[in-house]
Amino acid sequence: MKILRSYFFWTYERGSFHYDIMVTLILLFLFVSPRFIDFQDKPVPEIPMQQSEVLVKAARSSNGEAQFVYEIRVDDLHGAKTDADIREAILKVVEPIAGAVTLEKYTPVADPKGHVIAYDATIVH
Repeated sequence: MKILRSYFFWTYERGSFHYDIMVTLILLFLFVSPRFIDFQDKPVPEIPMQQSEVLVKAARSSNGEAQFVYEIRVDDLHGAKTDADIREAILKVVEPIAGAVTLEKYTPVADPKGHVIAYDATIVH
């Protein structure tokens, strides 16, 4: 019982055997626990913070054509709601940056509350 109390209150001198055991247990917890404990954390989507900014990410290339994913804020699409309007608005934002391109597909990007805040547009050059 005395050993447990000493471990709990950390009464051992630095460099002693019991001190080294405590440090080892702490390091094991830090490095091993994420493998066994689900902390329910998720990465925050990287979206442009300023209006009229476009985030460009490299994507796979197919048939020798370069593909990029352009992340465009919903505000930059000027209220487009239908599929055709969204495609047209995305091209209006991307073409001044990339020139004549083809929009392969687009997918919505939602915040943690489920609101669509941006679109990831896969563009073929």
